[in-house]
Amino acid sequence: MNGQTIISSFATENYAEPTTAAVVTPVVTNKAEDRQKIIDAQYKCFEKMYKDPPYNKTGPYCNRTWDGWLCWDDTPSGTFASQNCPNYFPDFDSTEKATKYCDEAGSWFRHPETNRTWSNYTLCIAYTNEKLKMAYILYYMAIVGHALSIASLLISLGIFFYFKSLSCQRITLHKNLFCSYVLNSVFTIVNLITVVNNPKLVESNPVGCKVLHFFHQYMLGCNYFWMLCEGIYLHTLIVVAVFAEEQHLHWYYLLGWGFPLVPASIHAVGRTKYFDDNCWMSVETHLLYIVHGPIMAALLVNLFFLLNIVRVLVTKLRDTHRAESNMYMKAVRATLILVPLLGIQFVIFPWRPENRLAGEIYDYIMHILMHYQGLLVATIFCFFNGEVQGALRRQWMQYKTQWGQRRREHCSSRSTSYTATSITEVPVYLYHHECNSEHLNGKHSEDSEHVALKTKEAYA
Repeated sequence: MNGQTIISSFATENYAEPTTAAVVTPVVTNKAEDRQKIIDAQYKCFEKMYKDPPYNKTGPYCNRTWDGWLCWDDTPSGTFASQNCPNYFPDFDSTEKATKYCDEAGSWFRHPETNRTWSNYTLCIAYTNEKLKMAYILYYMAIVGHALSIASLLISLGIFFYFKSLSCQRITLHKNLFCSYVLNSVFTIVNLITVVNNPKLVESNPVGCKVLHFFHQYMLGCNYFWMLCEGIYLHTLIVVAVFAEEQHLHWYYLLGWGFPLVPASIHAVGRTKYFDDNCWMSVETHLLYIVHGPIMAALLVNLFFLLNIVRVLVTKLRDTHRAESNMYMKAVRATLILVPLLGIQFVIFPWRPENRLAGEIYDYIMHILMHYQGLLVATIFCFFNGEVQGALRRQWMQYKTQWGQRRREHCSSRSTSYTATSITEVPVYLYHHECNSEHLNGKHSEDSEHVALKTKEAYA
């Protein structure tokens, strides 16, 4: 009997239930489907045991074996073997570890109650409920974060388009950056609601979910390359062109909207040919570096530009006492704050802490940094922008002045009408007193507004 026949005979045998702790009772939703997964894993296990070379180390060891759920390699005595939990059952957490102990005599550990070889699968379901709750929390955190980002970014865009006094090239870059974040948040919310929360759709694997993933990756790249455009613009304005006012923006459009198409397209082709999982949801592939690599490069280049700008501002503009120095320093400071904040997840993402509590804290921080970016960008570039605040204050003062003027005109017409008709018993001088008070108040308000309008606003 050849090796292939031996493997086939093993694979077609009825699989044995694994010897696990009694507390492990997985929830089985489709027994036929789960059984087929286990049979396939059993076949692969016996095939692997047949092909792997013999154990060649000295000392006692436990033989390779199939325990009914997982395949275990030859293991030196006195050590624990571990591997990820299987995904046969919906309540099994495949990120947790199953373990099997090889004792000092070179025999697999036997449970004292049953005297049968025993694999420890208790961790596979120990934290399932807690992790499920946390997954829902993070899921809704992501949706809320992107919804808040969309709202704040649309308000910011409304402000930028409404106030013509804010029109300049840097605000134009802000508008494009905000549009990229709006589109990214929209695609993210659609992906979370229609794909991530719909296992049946993922299982059917339609082309539409892959197209959605492509645009999601594309807009992610646009976010960071428009941030790079912000840095390049400031660097050109301050360091290269020495406070030149006008630049050709078509190169920025090409870099911000055009270049991210390249890595997104290459990633899509690579996923199609080499890692074509359902809806391209898996992150267990190095193909993601095709998109994340250029993003990291953009962040590093941007950081270099901004540090160079700071060097120029500190060493030269302080000596010349240029009036623009304070304005440009605030603009650089806003961008310099955002660059590390918006890119930190690409730096620390591979190092998630193993400790459970630290891992949960890590997940919360990463979700805030990843899904509340639009809100953060709108806050720093718009709501904290001194020029925007000045424009809003002037608009508010103008509104108050117009409203006060209408109140005075309305009061004057009421007083005139009353004096002419003399219908009421209330003395006329009370109305004159009221209107005079309003007039004085309005005049006082108008004077304060006049002073406020003269105040110079700083550019954030």
